[in-house]
Amino acid sequence: MIGSALEEWKELADDFKILEETNAEYLKKVKELMVLQEKCQKHIHHQRYRIKAISKTLNNASDSEAEDLKVGMLKREKALEDIEQTLPRKSDRFMLKLILGNIDVSFLNKENKFKYKEDYENFKLLSNFVALFMVVLSLNMNFRPLEQLFMGFLIWYYCTISIRESILKVNGSRIKGWWRVHHLLSILSSSLFLIWPNNEPWALFRKQFLYYTVYSAFMQYLQFKYQKGTLYRLKALGEMQNMDITLEGFQSWMWKGLAFLLPFLFIGYLFQLVNAVVLFNLSYHSQASWEITALAAIFLAFFIGNTYTTLMVIPNKTKRKLMMRYKIFTDKIYDAVQLKNNHQNKD
Repeated sequence: MIGSALEEWKELADDFKILEETNAEYLKKVKELMVLQEKCQKHIHHQRYRIKAISKTLNNASDSEAEDLKVGMLKREKALEDIEQTLPRKSDRFMLKLILGNIDVSFLNKENKFKYKEDYENFKLLSNFVALFMVVLSLNMNFRPLEQLFMGFLIWYYCTISIRESILKVNGSRIKGWWRVHHLLSILSSSLFLIWPNNEPWALFRKQFLYYTVYSAFMQYLQFKYQKGTLYRLKALGEMQNMDITLEGFQSWMWKGLAFLLPFLFIGYLFQLVNAVVLFNLSYHSQASWEITALAAIFLAFFIGNTYTTLMVIPNKTKRKLMMRYKIFTDKIYDAVQLKNNHQNKD
């Protein structure tokens, strides 16, 4: 019995020695990897510094060589962005630093980025269904604790997606700053709804708020369904960044069929304006509390911020799309010229 155990222990010791050697090799490779990552980051910084200096000298130039150089710099910047996506980034966002500390939250391959983005979208969809279920219950039964539970759920939800979007931002998402502010304001508004006294002004506004929440849930579901069909097609065609995400009211990759969604988005924005007006009028009620005035200001900020950002994002994204097409066109011309030159040289 003891002899058998000693024999097994000896085999296990040999196996452990292999493990130690493998771990030592692993640590060596990790150290080499970190050195290479640092070198890449220094080269990227140097490239951007020199490109910026060259751009200043071309501000007033308009000949064909200058235009070709500008196109080349655009291509170089895109290439630098692609390389940067493969390198780790620290949590330089305030919320991430506050909650997680200064740790590495970047993904080093596109597959993991895409999986995290998919998980983010699925989380939003599941939360959307939970919120819709609670709202439907609240519409059918006037039970204040259920409403407060729903407000608490919204606070948790917006806190969670704010953290997740910070991680997405570190990993290359182009989410606009306004949408980050939007989520912070949503946390604040949900907190105000939570502490709003159960009085007559709340009874007057209650159904309107619940109907607004139902419409918001419908809009989010519509976006998700559209995304499921478009996301993979755009990814397969190489026309999107893996970390472009569904925003509150706008999706940065949504250009094919954008006209279909815009009416629903702007109806939701008008709903926010109506909420602001109704809340402002309710602020003059004899039982009105300070939460009503604050919520009126927040809904007005939602309307202005969402409308302005969406209207501004559309031409910017359209311009970027045209620039990318121009780059592809010039690349094809360049390749054709090179091919012709090669044939001439052979002849």
